[in-house]
Amino acid sequence: MENKKWKTKDVCLFVLYSLFGIFMFFVPIQIGKNNTIPIDHIVNAIKSIPNYGIIFGTFMVLAGLAYAIKNKEWQGDLVRKVFFALKLVALVFLVMQLTGWGPAAIHAKGMLPMIFNAILVSVTTIVPIGSIFLAFLVSFGLMEFIGVFMEPVMRPVFKTPGRSAVDAVASFVGSYSLALLITNRVYREDAYTQKEAAIIATGFSTVSATFMIIVAKTLNLMDHWLFYFWATLIITFIVTAITVRIYPLNKKKDIYFSGKPMIQEPKKKVTFQAAMDAGMEAFHKAPSLAEVIKSNFIDGFKMALNIAPSLLGVGMTGLLIATYTPVFDIIGYIFYPFTALLQIPEAQVTAKALSLSIAEMLLPAPLVAGEGVAIVTRMLVAIVSVSEILFFSASIPCMMGTDIPIKFTDYLVIWVERVILSIILAGALLLIVF
Repeated sequence: MENKKWKTKDVCLFVLYSLFGIFMFFVPIQIGKNNTIPIDHIVNAIKSIPNYGIIFGTFMVLAGLAYAIKNKEWQGDLVRKVFFALKLVALVFLVMQLTGWGPAAIHAKGMLPMIFNAILVSVTTIVPIGSIFLAFLVSFGLMEFIGVFMEPVMRPVFKTPGRSAVDAVASFVGSYSLALLITNRVYREDAYTQKEAAIIATGFSTVSATFMIIVAKTLNLMDHWLFYFWATLIITFIVTAITVRIYPLNKKKDIYFSGKPMIQEPKKKVTFQAAMDAGMEAFHKAPSLAEVIKSNFIDGFKMALNIAPSLLGVGMTGLLIATYTPVFDIIGYIFYPFTALLQIPEAQVTAKALSLSIAEMLLPAPLVAGEGVAIVTRMLVAIVSVSEILFFSASIPCMMGTDIPIKFTDYLVIWVERVILSIILAGALLLIVF
C-alpha cells in the first residue's frame, strides 16, 4: 500500500477509539469489592436494578419467540424445525419460572433458576451492551491494523487468505453470527474457496468475549480473566491449525462459489506503515460514531432476541437430559480417556460436562461450578467450551443458514476433533501453570 499522510486528528481518534475498546474488554479495574473488566461492571450495575432479571428475561423470551415466528423459523430442513420447537418449549419453562409450577426438581438451585438468571438474563444483557463497546474494537480500523501483521501467518498456518485474519479476530471479540454473514458474503463474491470458507466458519467463528465473561463468572474465574482469554484464543487457533489438516476439512474443494479454481493471492510487505494505512482507511470508511454504535446495538439486540428462547429451551432441555438420562454420560466416554490421561481432577464429570457443549456452549460450566471444584477443572471446561466452537443452540444453525458447503456429519466430526484437541492442549497447559 502506498505511503499516505493522515490527519493528526484522525490518527488520534483511531488510537483513542482502539485504546478505549481494549480498556473496556481487557483491563480489569477495582470498583467496590469487584475486580473485573469495565463492561462487566456496567452489566452488574444494570442487573442490580430491582426486579430487572425477571422483567427483562421474560420480555426477551417472549420477544424472541415473536421474532422467530416473524422470521418463519419453522420453515426449512428438519434441524430448523426441531430448534423452532425447542424455542416454543422455552415458553413452558418461562411459565414454570414465573409461577413456580412444575416438579420441585426443576426449580432446584442448579436447574431452571440457574439457566434463567445466571445464563439467560446475563447473556441477553451483556450481548447488546457489549455490542456497543465492540464497535471500538471492530469498526474503526483496529482489526484491519492487526490483520496486516497477521497476513504472513494465515496462509501457512491456517491455509486461508490474509484477509481472513480480520474475520478470525473479529469473531473472537465480536459476534460469530455477524462474522458468519461476512464470511458467507466474501465466499459468494469468490474471495474464499469452499475449503477456506469452511475452515473460517468452523475454526474462527467462536462466541465473543462477552459470552466468555459469562462462562468465567459462572465458574468464578474473573480473577484469572486475562489468562483465560489469551489461553482460550491461542488454544482455539492452534486447534484450528490442526483440524484444517485432517478430515473432513482437508477434503473440502479449493474452488470458488462460482465453480472457478482457486487463485493464490499475491504476497504483500508487512510494515507498520502498511498496517496504519489499512487501519486508517477502515477508519475513514466507517460511519459516524453514533451510527456505528446504533447499528452495533441493533445487531446485538437482534442476536439476543434470536438466542434468548434457545438459551432457555435448548439449555434447560439439555440440562434435564444430562441430569436424568445417561445420554451425555455415554457421549462423555469419548472424552474420558483424555481427561483421565491428563489427570484432570474429577475426570469423568469433566468429560460429561464437555459432552454437553454440543447442545449449548454455556451448559458445561454449571456442571463443574460447585464449591471445591479444582481450578484446573473449571479452567479446562471454560477454555474448551469456547474452543469447541460448534453447538446446536446457535452456531451450527447459523452456519447451516449460509451457502458454505458443510455436511451435518462434518459438524459432529469437527466438534469431536476440536473437543479432544482442546482437552489435550488446555490440560497440558493448565497442569503446568496451576
